Amino acid sequence: MATRKKPESAASEQGSDRREQLLAIAAHLIATRGYSATTVRDIADEAGILSGSLYHHFSSKEAILEEILRSFQGGLRQRSEEIAAAGGGPRHVFDELVRTAFVTIEKQPDAVGIYQNEAAFLANIPGFEFVAEEGARIESIWLSVIQEGQREGVFRADLDSAITYRFIRDAVWSTVRWFRPGGRHSAESAGRHFLELIHSGLLQD
Repeated sequence: MATRKKPESAASEQGSDRREQLLAIAAHLIATRGYSATTVRDIADEAGILSGSLYHHFSSKEAILEEILRSFQGGLRQRSEEIAAAGGGPRHVFDELVRTAFVTIEKQPDAVGIYQNEAAFLANIPGFEFVAEEGARIESIWLSVIQEGQREGVFRADLDSAITYRFIRDAVWSTVRWFRPGGRHSAESAGRHFLELIHSGLLQD
């Protein structure tokens, strides 16, 4: 009896699933060990395949890293643009951007970790110019919201908007180093705690 071939769509879906699995494995290794210390063989070994088989899906280790970061940054920028476009006032938009950041850390800790660890290194690598470009687009969304809030009297106008953003950015995204989903705090509770600190401060009245 002749073997029935799998439908093309099923084979394509299977290949897509395998590709996503390989990206997840690579992201975890790179986030844990660092990009320079992670080899194609490391990724293949972890996936249980030969190194040559990995090249059926990706042309190089650089291509793997590029796909991880493009997907992460592009998705974050799109969500941030949607939040800003939905409006609701600068405080509401700001709060939603913060909540989205914590949810992203919870759902994509490896991609966030890679960005935190490797962005400065990649700034001078040809082909990775998009990392700084996407970062600048996301920053512009936050700055617009902060500056709008300052103009409307919602946020303090005497604070420098750029340094305010950088303080907030680094405070939020660096939590990927210690925040563990399933622990004492969820993304929702961590975000709520952070916003309470921003809105009301640390000092008692």
